[in-house]
Formats: sequence, structure tokens, C-alpha cells
Amino acid sequence: MEHGGCIYIMTNQLRTVVYIGVSTDLRSRILQHKEHYFKGSFTDKYNCTICVYYENFGRIEEAIGREKELKKWSRKKKDELISVLNPTWIDLWPEIEKW
Repeated sequence: MEHGGCIYIMTNQLRTVVYIGVSTDLRSRILQHKEHYFKGSFTDKYNCTICVYYENFGRIEEAIGREKELKKWSRKKKDELISVLNPTWIDLWPEIEKW
């Protein structure tokens, strides 16, 4: 059985840290980050509660492949990717929350 998936990028208030993740349920996963559900995790430790980028895929395997690709990128290249679709790095949660 195939399931869709998403990759997403989280950051903190100062936009000094980026975290790339993958999920089959983006809305629930972002909410977990916002609520610091996983105590001691990277996103909890660095207060990454702002979703600034995401991509949807028809299959989770595609999303996992994209996540691996992005994690190899330089910070500059990640910043450029975010800035193309979200130039002011606003929190996309209000858009995602409606799903």
C-alpha cells in the first residue's frame, strides 16, 4: 500500500537553525514540534517551532528521498530554497493547520 508524504523545514524565532523532516501527516507532525512533544529532541532543544517550507509527494518513498537530498545541501542552499517560496520566512502553520 502506498502513502503520500511531505518534507518540511522548521526553524526557530531568530531563523538561526533549520531542521528538515519527513512525515505522512504534516499537520500532526508540525503540531508535535510546536508543542515540544519530543522532549530533548533537536527541535525541542533549539526551539524549532516555525514551519517555513514544505513539499508534498504522492509516495512516502519520494519524500524520504527528497529529505535525504536536502540534508546534504549547504545551509546557504537550504536558505535559498526556502526564500524562493517563502521570502520572509513566515510561519506556514496557519495554512497547514487548515488541512
